[in-house]
Amino acid sequence: MTDQKRDPVRPADDESRQLVDRLVRTARHAALAVLDPETGGPAVSRVGLATAVDGTPLVLVSTLAAHTRGLLADGRCSLLVGEPGKGDPLAHPRVTLACRARRIRSPGEEEESARRRYLAANPKATLYAGFADFSFFALDLQSASLNGGFGRAYRLARDDLLCPPEAARAFAGAQQELLDWLNGRGATLLRAAAMAAGLETSSWTVTGIDPRGLDLARGSRTERLAFPESMHATDAVEKALRSMANG
Repeated sequence: MTDQKRDPVRPADDESRQLVDRLVRTARHAALAVLDPETGGPAVSRVGLATAVDGTPLVLVSTLAAHTRGLLADGRCSLLVGEPGKGDPLAHPRVTLACRARRIRSPGEEEESARRRYLAANPKATLYAGFADFSFFALDLQSASLNGGFGRAYRLARDDLLCPPEAARAFAGAQQELLDWLNGRGATLLRAAAMAAGLETSSWTVTGIDPRGLDLARGSRTERLAFPESMHATDAVEKALRSMANG
């Protein structure tokens, strides 16, 4: 009788989904791997990063760059996201995202939304975002491989990574209205919810909102404030924050 070997890679669960969401949503840069159109071999570069409301990674790249030529020749690519901390860098979580790159048509509603989201996350990119050789690309997610630290490997599918389309559309349509409220009249409630979640009580700016949570920034620091559960309607945001603030 032979022993069956246990698969070291675990299926996705709520904890792994939330960790990937935090890693990707709080990242402001990533390693992008493409196929070199001249040699067919792998090539890696660093790119700035943001996400669409549904969780799709967004990059702003120049057509003069080698990695952009790679994306245009063959959309298959991957992103590595995750920052090392103190001690062994391999003890800290990181995720590899398998993607297919798609150049966002300009002008258009999708390009306008991508621009707003990207520049909210990366305000210094305003200096060159309007240059003629720069374009936004959506990196449509296919799957992900999460290494949450030693002995914590997970395999995630596309549906684990993206918000439901209908909810994402609702939050995209109300994005600016929600941001204005959260950074204005709702700021006190936001601070209370952040403090209850263990974040510092200093003022945060909300740079993005989606059905799963809020993207927060203070200077160069970013954080993710996740909702207790994924939401389907924007009118539930205030209620969710009050529940979080009250513990």
